[in-house]
Amino acid sequence: MLDGAVRKRLDPILNRLGAALATRGLGADAITICGLCLGLAAAVLIARHYYLAGAALILLSRLCDGLDGAVARATRKTDFGGFLDIVLDFAFYGAIPLAFIVADPAMNGLAGGLLLFAFYVNGSSFLAFAVIAEKRALSTEIRGAKSLYFTTGLAEATETIAFFLAACLLPAWFPPLAVIFAAVCLYTALSRIVLARLTFRDGQ
Repeated sequence: MLDGAVRKRLDPILNRLGAALATRGLGADAITICGLCLGLAAAVLIARHYYLAGAALILLSRLCDGLDGAVARATRKTDFGGFLDIVLDFAFYGAIPLAFIVADPAMNGLAGGLLLFAFYVNGSSFLAFAVIAEKRALSTEIRGAKSLYFTTGLAEATETIAFFLAACLLPAWFPPLAVIFAAVCLYTALSRIVLARLTFRDGQ
């Protein structure tokens, strides 16, 4: 929901940084992989109860997630780059809730499991919509030029990162925060199903 407003502010900065990195020969795929490594390191720190350090690495990881696209735009976008970006993003999004479960299984296990379920459902609705949209030659640049069809929703990247940071700042509040955000993710998936029903009607 907030990604559009955030992108308007950040994209000009990221594009300048991406162009500068591209001139130095740094590739988009390398930045994507670096972002995942930072995200996994954040998960390890969170699992070991270093929540503030984990939050810092989450921010650095997502900076890489913005920079890889900027570098790709400054050089050449590839299908593999788009594929790698989305797969490693999903790996990051799964690693952080898992880290909170590992940090305190008794307190966070059920809520964390519910959140991972909601991420799974929401992610599958996003990818399934993109597959059918590609089949029907649909396109959108509502979130900028992407390698696959992006549908918006109540729970997008900005909201997810805000939730992760809030959980790091208030780790004792992870269970209620996770349940609330799981509900938001499931609502987003449901709204995407409704959108698919309206968009993919046979004969239209």
